[in-house]
Formats: sequence, C-alpha cells, structure tokens
Amino acid sequence: MKLANYKVKGSNEARLGVLTDMGMVDYEKLGLTPDNYPKNMIELIEDFDRVGPLLKIALSQDDLIFIPTNEIKIESPIPYPKRNVFCLGKNYLDHAEEIKSIPGASSQVPTNPIYFTKVAYPTIGNEDEILNFKNITDSLDYEVELAVIIGKKGTNIPPDKAREHIFGYTIGNDISVRNIQMKHTQWFKGKSFDTCCPLGPVITTADEISYPPDLRILSRVNGEIRQDSRTSMLIFDLDYIISDLSNGITLYPGDIILTGTPAGVGFGFDPPKTLKPGDEIECEIEGIGTLVNYIER
Repeated sequence: MKLANYKVKGSNEARLGVLTDMGMVDYEKLGLTPDNYPKNMIELIEDFDRVGPLLKIALSQDDLIFIPTNEIKIESPIPYPKRNVFCLGKNYLDHAEEIKSIPGASSQVPTNPIYFTKVAYPTIGNEDEILNFKNITDSLDYEVELAVIIGKKGTNIPPDKAREHIFGYTIGNDISVRNIQMKHTQWFKGKSFDTCCPLGPVITTADEISYPPDLRILSRVNGEIRQDSRTSMLIFDLDYIISDLSNGITLYPGDIILTGTPAGVGFGFDPPKTLKPGDEIECEIEGIGTLVNYIER
C-alpha cells in the first residue's frame, strides 16, 4: 500500500489517500465510518493494526473512485514530525571514503553508527522548492536516503524484533549546507535549514517490500545520475540501527530514521558539484517512487 498526503490542484486542503496504478484513492471515499477514519498520517500509523485491514478490504471494491495523478499535488507524507528526524552518517562504505574534506567526517569507516539529528518542521514534499540561501551559502548538497518510518513503540528492541517496529519506507533527501557544516565542525545546523528535508512521495508499507530491503537507490541532478547503489549496501543494517538506536531511547510511531547516503554527493566530486538555483534533484528508490525537488531560482 502506498500512502500519501495530497491536494487536488486548486485546493489548499491536504487529504489522506492511497496511490495506485489507476490514480489516487481518497480515504473518505473508502466507506470508513468517522470513528475509524484517521485524521492525519501519524494517527493512521498509530492505529494501522486496526485500520489497515479495513483499508485493504475497502480497496478491493469494484466501485473505487480514482483521481488522476495529473489533477493532484502530492505533499510530504509526514509534514510535521513529532520529533526531529534521526539520521545516520557514513553508513555506506563508498560514501565514507568520499567525504574526507568534511570536518567530523574523516575517511575512517565507522565501527559504530554515527547518529545526528535534523530539524524538519516542516518537511517538504514532492515538487516543492528548496530555498537557495544565496546570502549564506554556495555549497548546497543533496543526499538520497532510505527513510524508515517507525510503526510500533519500543525501547531496547532486540535486533530480531526490529522488523516488527517498521511501519514502512519513504525517500528522504538530506539537503546539507556544507559551508555551515564545516564552519561548526558538526552536522546539526548545516543539516537543519528550512526546506532541507524533502520527504516522499509516498510511504510504502512494510508488507510491500521484502526484508531486509535490497532496493536500487539513486539520485539525479538535472537528469545526470550522481548516486547509484542498493540499500543492501548499508554498513549498519536496519536490524542493527533500530536495535542500537532504541537502547535507552524510546522510538514512537511516526518517528523517521534516515539511514544514510551512498557515494556521489556533490562534495564528493573534485571540484565539488554543488546545487545551483534552478537545479532539479530527483531521488529515486525502487518500490517507493521518485522524489523531485527544485532549488529556488
């Protein structure tokens, strides 16, 4: 199931829906009673054990109403996370080797996960614009990442139980302001500028993707492939990440974990290929879709 927030073009009302090959299906058209209808994506995630089976039955009906995709604008699936986004640095071997020039990110392969946090309030969605911050930086960078959405509360989760806590997956673009990242020799501020956390286009529920995920992950800038790898190449896999992160930290439904990016980021090139006003960035992950964003002109 591909879950989405969307707006009908010309409307400012964000709605919940399921994206299908035939178009978008609105939740309110699925015949759920008001008591069963979640009001937003977080509520849906929290109550999916109960509501999910009802949705599957409703989606099997023959009289579904499909909204053509050219009539809608897909929004971020979780526009206002309850907490900062959890992030992992240097979680692909090839990326760990390419970022030697960034302070705090030496070429040494980590022996333990490197965690940082990213303010994303709000996140932005598919086809939304990323501010260019031209008075602050000329070193905006992109990072395509598999984003894990937590579906079940848990603390001190054993690795063999981690899968049970995954609701689904989406795509994250960890936009980074590299000169600020280097100036402060840490990753928080340079990763947390406004509009620097695109998410989407949908959340693909965990039952739709084989576990552990082995999905092609890539990014393009103005049509040029920059990153191209597979999610199975993570140094620390999802079982390890969820178990380790949850040691002493309770994970809640709707929490977002960005799992790291493969080689090919702009700062990994010599000279760097940073983002310019008007650039189009496409982040694609097999089984989820393509997240497209533009740099403010």
